[in-house]
Amino acid sequence: MVNNPKELAAWLRLVLTPGVGPESARRLLAAFGEPQAIFAQTETALCQVVSAKQAQALRLMPEGCADLMQDTLDWLQANTGPDRCVITLGDADYPAPLLDIPDPPLMLYAMGQTAQLATLRAEQALAMVGSRNPTPQGAENARNFACSLAASGLTLVSGLALGVDGAAHEGALQGALQSGPQGGASTPLATIAVVGTGLDRVYPRQHRDLAHRITQNGLILSEYPLGTPPLSPNFPRRNRLISGLSQATLVVEAALQSGSLITAKQALEQGRDVMAIPGSIHSTQAKGCHALIKQGAKLVESAQDVLEELRLPAPITQQSLDLTEPSPEDAKASQDPERALLRALGHDPVGLDALQARCGWPTAQLQAQLLELELMGQVGRLPGGLFQRMASG
Repeated sequence: MVNNPKELAAWLRLVLTPGVGPESARRLLAAFGEPQAIFAQTETALCQVVSAKQAQALRLMPEGCADLMQDTLDWLQANTGPDRCVITLGDADYPAPLLDIPDPPLMLYAMGQTAQLATLRAEQALAMVGSRNPTPQGAENARNFACSLAASGLTLVSGLALGVDGAAHEGALQGALQSGPQGGASTPLATIAVVGTGLDRVYPRQHRDLAHRITQNGLILSEYPLGTPPLSPNFPRRNRLISGLSQATLVVEAALQSGSLITAKQALEQGRDVMAIPGSIHSTQAKGCHALIKQGAKLVESAQDVLEELRLPAPITQQSLDLTEPSPEDAKASQDPERALLRALGHDPVGLDALQARCGWPTAQLQAQLLELELMGQVGRLPGGLFQRMASG
């Protein structure tokens, strides 16, 4: 971890130098060692490693570097809130799994249980990703899988986004509580959130409380300097860290054009395994998972399947998942009752009691609306008192 202000300033200068990307920076570090040594070189020496234009840029102080340096020091020295640190590629405490990926970040900002950074191991972690707009079933699948897996000792890694990411973090925190007393360096982290902004802000804002709870029993990581806003290109790039920290990636729900598939692709490129939960053939949110399964991803139906695939036969708690069991979602907020009910139905069979729990509607109103949708051909009635949304709906 960086404690020396001069050392931190040199790393920030290297990262901020225009035109010097991560690959060029790693070449410079391999040639000259620490960043302070890089900036002590002549332009001629630098040209042996990088282009003349890059060498010229390295001789100049990047704009805003001094301000960012002060902001970072202030952030590190704040004596309120969770532990904070900055760790660099040359540190002994740098997370070992990221050293195995093709493009490890030069700097990592961490907040939470930072003492465990040095002991992170890929075999102890599972990445869980999926749609930002999951079906009710998809959100509950993520939550229940994460709860069971965290209770079994795995660290769940995700991206703090809305939808599946948030459900995975929530479930992991719940599972860690069920697994017994927490605390100490030997206690597995419940969850790691890898974000695409600076750690001085929370994105999305709806997850401010969740982010705070993650720091109590996990970590929030970013490779982006303080003050970095939520820029679109940053999120696909941070996905390589989500998969890179983990021995495998589980895709819960994903459309065919999805950032989750980017994460799965990066996991394969990093030599990690990919697993996927199947869904309804009528759901667009399941098509990405089905495509992955066709391409060789492991189909999993329960948390126990995941543990067996990872060769971790740890006991599963009572949170073990039955995929036919639906999830709660409050559809009352919708202004259109038909759309609200169709969303609550999802694409899998569901019973009246469970559907009522999702909607929060009186029984008479729910039955009347279901009958209307049946007559319209948008809902089918199945044996056992179950209902299912039709493909035409």
